[in-house]
Amino acid sequence: MTTSAVHTPRGPVTRKDVARYAGVSTAVVSYVVNGGPKKVAPATEAKVQEAIRILGYRPNAAARALKMGSNQTIGLVIPDSSNPFWALLGHAVEVAAAERGYALLLTNSDNKLDSERRHIRNLAARQVDGVVLASVMFEPDLLELFGAEIPSVLLNHASIAPGFNSVGVDLEAGARLAVEHLIGHGHTNIGLAMGITADNEADGREEGWRRALEAAGLPVGPLARDGFDRPGGYAAGQRLLAADNRPTAIFASSDMQAIGLLRAIREAGLSVPDDIAVASFDGSIEAEYSWPALTTVEQPVWEMAEAAVSALVGENRNEPPRHRVFPTQLRIRQSCGCP
Repeated sequence: MTTSAVHTPRGPVTRKDVARYAGVSTAVVSYVVNGGPKKVAPATEAKVQEAIRILGYRPNAAARALKMGSNQTIGLVIPDSSNPFWALLGHAVEVAAAERGYALLLTNSDNKLDSERRHIRNLAARQVDGVVLASVMFEPDLLELFGAEIPSVLLNHASIAPGFNSVGVDLEAGARLAVEHLIGHGHTNIGLAMGITADNEADGREEGWRRALEAAGLPVGPLARDGFDRPGGYAAGQRLLAADNRPTAIFASSDMQAIGLLRAIREAGLSVPDDIAVASFDGSIEAEYSWPALTTVEQPVWEMAEAAVSALVGENRNEPPRHRVFPTQLRIRQSCGCP
């Protein structure tokens, strides 16, 4: 009997319907849908694919996951997907996962530790194949990940976490690059707009700022702590500009802080870089399109995402846990005083 003589089924299309339409066994349909384990002749595979297309067959993902012991899904927890840096990092993780056949469940902790813990528990309950965590804490609460009993990778993490794969950059070295560049412009009073983590732990960007100044024989400039976001940068900028020893240059610990800082400087009737030079950290797309464009320490987002997903569900998943550190690069633009 030819396929043209077969009527399309009523109701949900099953694998048996596809097999009957293509004139093959259900096992052959399974091999085509799952890509194995047995090879199928190209002509036979073409018939099955044509039957799938005509009948509109959609594999039952839940049943397939139960049979394979995998949901082919990973979870990602980030602080704030409305932040261009986190949005880009989340997109890079999604691409790296898709290249390996995995879907991504994206969650936002909204920079709150309770939300972060809740998302980890929810992802574990969904039996995802692994979790990529960009924690709101400088030193995250690893008990939640241990308790989840699923593979996990710490993303955008600055230090070694025993028993876990982690991926990040050398925050201190990156900050020193930016501050040394400002010193090279002749600035001797360089302030810091520093973000606040949920656990208030010391951040390598602050240490890099201090060490660059000390190495140059310069005093530590004024420091203002606030959120890593635009409002945080705006508030920190207002305090720095009101300081008795108002700095002639400011290093911001994130691009979003720097955007808020630019507004505070303009509202004060000052200009960048003529009155105050600015440099920041992250390398988000917003830094390139601000005015003036921001000199920023760029993190290699795509390389970091690739390393995290590879350690979780890719070619490196069976290797012993390790901390991967990627180099940063200083993107020089106009906010520092360069032409």
